[in-house]
Amino acid sequence: MIHPAASSEPTTLVVRSPGRQPYDRVYDAMRRFTDERTRDTQDEIWFTEHPPVFTLGLNAAPEHVLAPGDVPVVNVDRGGQVTYHGPGQLMIYPLIDLRRAGLGVRDTVTALETAVIVLLRDLGVTAECRANAPGVYVDDRKIASVGLRVRRGATYHGMALNVGMDLEPFNRINPCGYQGLEVIDMRSLGLEQSLDQARDAVLPLLLRELRLADSTLETSDRLI
Repeated sequence: MIHPAASSEPTTLVVRSPGRQPYDRVYDAMRRFTDERTRDTQDEIWFTEHPPVFTLGLNAAPEHVLAPGDVPVVNVDRGGQVTYHGPGQLMIYPLIDLRRAGLGVRDTVTALETAVIVLLRDLGVTAECRANAPGVYVDDRKIASVGLRVRRGATYHGMALNVGMDLEPFNRINPCGYQGLEVIDMRSLGLEQSLDQARDAVLPLLLRELRLADSTLETSDRLI
């Protein structure tokens, strides 16, 4: 499929890092941003983390939630099955006008995966993606999940990168709908990084893969 070429004019990209935020608040903000944006709205990338929550995508089968216990379960409008979000996991939310960037949906998923694969490679870890199971894997263990929604030609939701977190809640679900899928984080691979360090390392890789490397960056520690 041929996509329109990205604009050659300089663009501004807003990068938000509001710290730990309730999932519902960020979810509502993403949808509101997408509903209200115009052709002139600047693209944004949000980096955050969430208190513990299980999220079920549009195609999720409830039986993949095995024993949620005291962790809330939220139905959302992204693709994919069930996953877990919690402290120590870097959430990457690209709010991108696909036509302006010259990207398709598959391009965007690949861009997110590739940025994390390159990040891990630069840190000495070999990772890969799979054609039939979006995300990033190290020796068949999942370290990053991807789930997008496109509305009005723009993306929201995004990627969850496991940096240094309590992985136990993943045992309460079939992650991404796969029974027995092992989930790991960067810390368990011997990569001791804070969320801020992981964010700073992955951001330029994301910009390159999303064709936004020439953008002027505006940063904010506030959610909209």
